[in-house]
Amino acid sequence: MNLELTERVLEVSNLKTYFYLDIGVVKAVDGVDFTVDRGKTLGIIGESGCGKSVTVHTIMRLIQSPPGKIVDGSIKLYRFRENNLDIIEITKLDPKGKEMRDIRGKEIGMVFQEPMTAFSPMYTIGDQIIEAILTHENITKQEARERTIEFLRRVGIPRPERTIDTYPFQLSGGMRQRAMIAMALSCYPRLLIADEPTTAVDVTVQAQILDLLQELQEEMKLAIIFITHNLAVVSEIADEIAVMYLGKIVEFGSKEEIFNHPLHPYTVALFRSIPKVEGKLERLVPIHGNVPSSYQIPEGCSFHPRCENAIRGVCDVTSPELIDVGSGHKVRCLIYQKVEV
Repeated sequence: MNLELTERVLEVSNLKTYFYLDIGVVKAVDGVDFTVDRGKTLGIIGESGCGKSVTVHTIMRLIQSPPGKIVDGSIKLYRFRENNLDIIEITKLDPKGKEMRDIRGKEIGMVFQEPMTAFSPMYTIGDQIIEAILTHENITKQEARERTIEFLRRVGIPRPERTIDTYPFQLSGGMRQRAMIAMALSCYPRLLIADEPTTAVDVTVQAQILDLLQELQEEMKLAIIFITHNLAVVSEIADEIAVMYLGKIVEFGSKEEIFNHPLHPYTVALFRSIPKVEGKLERLVPIHGNVPSSYQIPEGCSFHPRCENAIRGVCDVTSPELIDVGSGHKVRCLIYQKVEV
């Protein structure tokens, strides 16, 4: 048995998710590739509308169809049990079928961006976590309640014996987010998807949630996909980073490579637009122009209308491939490819 495959949890290959609307086709995810291994965190960053959330919602098969549709690619979930490797092709499953419902929550947990909308206001926090456990586990309701209290305690919620019977609106934003993490982990999934879980909370709570996720990851050997547009957050939690722009990964590499040696003009522009705490005070440099409409993605390199290094007659004509420039550092830019100018 290949040792690397025993650590593999998820493999996404050439994934394409399009939305067919009356005004045109939105290529929300357009050929995305990545893998996630046990105990590792993949951070996916980019501006709003770049396809981050659609990517993970596709993995969970939560895309509304129609208008959304997986056009191409594969999503493979790896399970290693009793010396047998079980590979599940998620793209071939019925989104509403029993096998996919079993995967959601049991194999893959998800923390949504805004827990106030993810939790039902009609039921207590405890009722909703208990229901999730009973859906996947053959245990009694009392055992599920005890596990819920234990997970609420593990995520740092005070007095979990009382909090279990509170409604979502009775908790602060930070406590609701912790309760969402407790529910996502209550069935011991191998993969946790966190879709901008720190966006709706203040900086102090943000740091607490990041520390919590790292502690739980080490304890449970979780694989994590962390979606964010916050570079400071991704620098804290990620092992590898994928930079997305208009549905494509334009740069991929280890956290150290991306932060110390960014290659793609978009990644460089993102870092230049961040205020620095230390060193000489400098004027921020915004990224030129606006993100193009998803209905009218530019020909050639999709970033060329905003790129300071764009070569007319080349970048607006030729679509670059994602190539490896060494040590697993990949970039989608014609500067690093042999193209006739």
